[in-house]
Amino acid sequence: MVKEDYYLGNPDQIRGVEECYLLEGKADGVRIMRVRNGLGLEVTVCPDRCADITRVIFKGDNMGYFAPCGYVSSKYYDANQSEMVRSFTGGFLTTCGLDNVGEVCEIDGITYPLHGRISNQPAKHCYWSENDDDYIIHAIISQAALFMDKMELVREIHIGKKNNTIEIKDQIQNKEDKESACMFMYHMNMGYPLLSEHAQLQINSCDVRPRNEYAREHISTWKEISEPGSMTEEACYYHSFEEKGVAKIYNPDIKKGVEISFDPESLPCFTEWKMMGKYDYVLGLEPGNCNPNGRKKVNQSGKLVMLKENEIVKYGVKIKLLEEA
Repeated sequence: MVKEDYYLGNPDQIRGVEECYLLEGKADGVRIMRVRNGLGLEVTVCPDRCADITRVIFKGDNMGYFAPCGYVSSKYYDANQSEMVRSFTGGFLTTCGLDNVGEVCEIDGITYPLHGRISNQPAKHCYWSENDDDYIIHAIISQAALFMDKMELVREIHIGKKNNTIEIKDQIQNKEDKESACMFMYHMNMGYPLLSEHAQLQINSCDVRPRNEYAREHISTWKEISEPGSMTEEACYYHSFEEKGVAKIYNPDIKKGVEISFDPESLPCFTEWKMMGKYDYVLGLEPGNCNPNGRKKVNQSGKLVMLKENEIVKYGVKIKLLEEA
């Protein structure tokens, strides 16, 4: 019991976890969990979509990007070609993998969809707990099929009670009786009002490479955020790190920001995704164990991560909400 509690009829007055279901359109029946830490941080997790983080609001300001389709139930997921974008909520976090990250490709007659299937898999055993320091969302997400891959993602999302932080701890296990590929990326999406032409981007990388010719033409402005409509197509930049990976975006207009940190030993690839279009206005800060080039190209490069039978790999990121002192 903290002294502050004497002022409260119920702790839910200022903090706690609330669960609810959405009711309209393609979001009908989608389960969400809203966590408020009492310090101004609100985090919404969607168990029906890989227990991904759909919203982060910090002291009244939105931090993430919400795609045009909004919330979409996983039952509408279409794995054909690029149809995935019709159910791509974006949100603050969309998990990519586990069979593919990046472009659609075909290998030995098997089609691997855009960014894989995991973000459209509903979680099971999804619940919340708490301790003195954190609210914790627990979830298990299975991606498995007869005669195909059998992978399991065990996820914990820790939301700080004493500070405005989020930590994601993931564990992936190959539950098949043979070696299986594991592709994984945290597709974290920054949006307005955090993202605007006044936002300041810092990434402590030692090398930056453009993904394609369009990105190459604009590489001198990789860390500049421009106004909506200033880019005709998306641009991706691949960053490399010598030590701890840190990406930070801060907007002096709202005097708030987001800092993402990760271990480049386990997540050696970092993609900066810039799309400065009208309505399609988003910045992706995306640590992963691969670049989003699609399974075929990653395999050809010799960098496809393989897990042995029952092998477990652990990934994670830490997110800190920033404000002007």
